[in-house]
Amino acid sequence: MNTLVPRQFLLDLYASAVKAVSAQQCLPPFLPRPSASGRTVVIGAGKAAAAMAKTVEDCWQGPLSGLVVTRYGHGAECRKIEIVEAAHPVPDAAGQQAAARIMEMVQGLTEDDLVLCLISGGGSALLALPAEGITLEQKQQINKALLKSGASISEINCVRKHLSAIKGGRLGLACTPATLVTLLISDVPGDDPAMIASGPTLADHTTCADALAILNKYHIDTPESVRQHLISGAGETPKPDDPRFRRHTHHVIATAQEALEAAANTARAAGVTPYILSNSVEGEARDIGIMHAAIARQITQHGQPFQPPCVLISGGETTVTVKGNGRGGRNAEFLLSLAVALDGQPDIYAIACDTDGIDGSEDNAGALCDPGSLERGEAAGIRARTLLDNNDGYRFFSTLDDLVVSGPTRTNVNDFRAILIL
Repeated sequence: MNTLVPRQFLLDLYASAVKAVSAQQCLPPFLPRPSASGRTVVIGAGKAAAAMAKTVEDCWQGPLSGLVVTRYGHGAECRKIEIVEAAHPVPDAAGQQAAARIMEMVQGLTEDDLVLCLISGGGSALLALPAEGITLEQKQQINKALLKSGASISEINCVRKHLSAIKGGRLGLACTPATLVTLLISDVPGDDPAMIASGPTLADHTTCADALAILNKYHIDTPESVRQHLISGAGETPKPDDPRFRRHTHHVIATAQEALEAAANTARAAGVTPYILSNSVEGEARDIGIMHAAIARQITQHGQPFQPPCVLISGGETTVTVKGNGRGGRNAEFLLSLAVALDGQPDIYAIACDTDGIDGSEDNAGALCDPGSLERGEAAGIRARTLLDNNDGYRFFSTLDDLVVSGPTRTNVNDFRAILIL
């Protein structure tokens, strides 16, 4: 403990969390046996899809082919599986074209064939194939509005499923009658496989009515064609009792809990007692920051509910209701709110990063803060409270040189937070 450097300690926790949920670490034990007499087709989508595809190639015994789509900059070198890059979090034409090609690729399969589907967070935007009568531009506008509204990821994905020709189990039905195995890296709180990337190969328990209620709840400007698509039931998804799913199996191969436990082990090895608060924290990022600050202060001032030194670890996916015009994702928003609430409280240090290496749509994974963050900001001519009101966490931590820039990690189990209390 005498030699612990808070900043490096927190960065080590983040690195451990990311490594534990990498495709190379998690995927090989779940690979099925190759088809004895048929083809093996690999499809998939998500920020981890390219890394998952490369791991399959490295481990697979036998012929295979396929296509997966990932975010720009998240690709990997594959020999047999084609990698296509597209936009995230707002879909683009490249994602639409890739989704159409994947649907074509699984047409005409037989019972002798095997489809291996590789899914991770980000797949919802990357598999952009609008339902009949809905345009890509309409989906883009609805997606942008939902991302700014404060809607949870489960709510956003419910809407996405019912406006799509590929999500919500439709890709799974297209694979029939082949054997389908879906491997998933979970980025959703609770790890519901049908919600990961809007469940393209899994039956859906939500309805058109649910999707319409979400659009109304957040006052999303919805074109009449989209509204009628939902009201009429044309956008209904296949349900769990559909017999066409009988030859389908799925496995969630990596979760936030595994990432948090790996970070906790790293903390113990450094002599710091870890406490995992939750793997599925949801809510407004700034509110979660205030709550975490209150717990940290209670520990520092009263030794409750834990004695320092310790580190509080949590995961999940917070949201940001955007009201300003600043830069920064939900992790920067959380951390800036935490720093403001702590107001320079001694002996408390924190990190908040997205495990995919991208905080929102910025070039950083997240950031770090310490007891001197607010004072250093003032010295640099910036006020934390003002920037928080403008959703401008990126500017604050960039000015202090406290951004965490990891580059794409090619995995994704969502937010990672650690608060060190000495």
